[in-house]
Amino acid sequence: MTAKPAFLGVEASATGRRWVGPDAEQDRQAEAMAQITRLPAPVCRVLAQRGVAPDAAEAYLAPALRDLLPDPLTLRDMGKAAERFVAALKARERIAVFADYDVDGGASAALILTWLREMGHRATLYIPDRIDEGYGPNVPAMQALARDHDLIICVDCGTLSHEPIAAAEGADVVVLDHHLGAETLPPALAVVNPNRQDESGDLGHLCAAGVVFLMLVEAGRQLRADGTTGPNMLGYLDLVALATVADVAPLIGVNRALVRQGLTVMARRARPGLVALADVARMDTAPTPYHLGFLLGPRVNAGGRIGQADLGARLLSTADPHEAAALAERLDQLNTERREIENAVRDAALAQAEARGLDAPLVWAAGEGWHPGVVGIVASRLKEATNRPAVVIGLDGDEGKGSGRSISGVDLGASVHRLTAEGLLLKGGGHRMAAGLTVARDQLEPAMARLAELLEKQGAGDAGPADLRLSGMLMPGAATIELIEQIEAAGPFGASAPAPRFAFADMQIGFAKQVGETHLKIAFGDGMGPRLDAIAFGAFDSGLGPMLMGHGGARFHLAGRLEINSWGGRQRVQLRLEDAAPAQ
Repeated sequence: MTAKPAFLGVEASATGRRWVGPDAEQDRQAEAMAQITRLPAPVCRVLAQRGVAPDAAEAYLAPALRDLLPDPLTLRDMGKAAERFVAALKARERIAVFADYDVDGGASAALILTWLREMGHRATLYIPDRIDEGYGPNVPAMQALARDHDLIICVDCGTLSHEPIAAAEGADVVVLDHHLGAETLPPALAVVNPNRQDESGDLGHLCAAGVVFLMLVEAGRQLRADGTTGPNMLGYLDLVALATVADVAPLIGVNRALVRQGLTVMARRARPGLVALADVARMDTAPTPYHLGFLLGPRVNAGGRIGQADLGARLLSTADPHEAAALAERLDQLNTERREIENAVRDAALAQAEARGLDAPLVWAAGEGWHPGVVGIVASRLKEATNRPAVVIGLDGDEGKGSGRSISGVDLGASVHRLTAEGLLLKGGGHRMAAGLTVARDQLEPAMARLAELLEKQGAGDAGPADLRLSGMLMPGAATIELIEQIEAAGPFGASAPAPRFAFADMQIGFAKQVGETHLKIAFGDGMGPRLDAIAFGAFDSGLGPMLMGHGGARFHLAGRLEINSWGGRQRVQLRLEDAAPAQ
């Protein structure tokens, strides 16, 4: 099949990418939508690319959670899980929450702990140590919790934990999870998971916090049936939004509404932990998915990665501003340490992967003593650099523990499950875009070879350098604050819903300045109308910075995302410049 012509003829940009614009059918749909709705053409292009019909545009731009939130009881075992939870509350039974050590696990635990506290009941928080205990329930921990508790709720873990859950004698166990399930379920009272083998998969995009939120909605419904009022669940959506974005769950369907509403809740600064975290991260604007994914999420994660595993969950669940400030400060320090460790592992992993070859279906690296808390982040970096699924493994003794990240259209979690079933991995689990694994040192090479084989069958080896996908073309004068606000209404943007990028064709560079070691600021225009400011972060890590700094009066096609830059009480349009190419 012949590839369609590159957008603006850009086959290889300053960053080595091919530009791809909207297809002809999407253009037609956008034009029709603009005529029917009177919305600006750039907004209609974004909606058309999302598959939104003209008669659904208004509802899409103002998604109502009440219309999109599914009935919790559509998930198997949900009724049993909520009923047991409510019974434990009413009987003042001893409840323990066993959570994963990442943002999704911490937020999921915080949802339950906060809900119970508002109902006058307290629960025990247990988060395993990443290094000493590893991911998910383990036999000694579950036995100990079962001795002192009547109900154990496993959040963001547990679906594959047959032996540890069986070991929890004397306590009921409820699992609230979203990781891929096997053919058989553990012996828990209830396993609520949209990615169970016997589920439809319609809600498979939910993160664990989304599943927990639905369980609490159902628990509130059961309480109301008995004449009792539970907490207002809308106030909990800040935690759900944080977990959804940080876990890179697709921002589609109900996830989009959860995050959108959650950002509004977060902006009210009512949760002490998130207020303290935003302050140490020096957030001075209303929260966006970017803030959740790149400022708040990594700090919550830092405790589980290289520090004390429960710090993030404690921060998110505390009602004490003083405790929140102390925890946020500690997590900020740990995040700085994490970055230093990550940089060292990333450099070594990239060198090893390059030596092995970056054009294989799987890019992987393994190293002695690589910290298990950063291998997932480094795998993400390798995936972004190569547009290939990536796995990074830290070796210790006879075993290696690793994490993998995948690209769109390639289900890494299913392949890792297959390897585990085939006996090439000691443990493995995950979902489409991310997975964790434990492998015997002497099985490392055959396991990675087999994983590459499985991923190649899904087309992982066919991917070239990532194309730059553009929503269309704009003139500088059309880029207004009003337009950006209308485009933002089509968000929030994130996984499976990328922020729209626009091209500015045949532009003159009127000003160019290097900022710091790697960034670039420019001003550009078409020579007739107003000029726009642009900033390109990391421009000098690629060919983008040198090309535009040495423009010599030449004209360029520029591409990036529009944003509103607020400074000194004033707002102005800015382009987050991502790429450029000489105008032919």
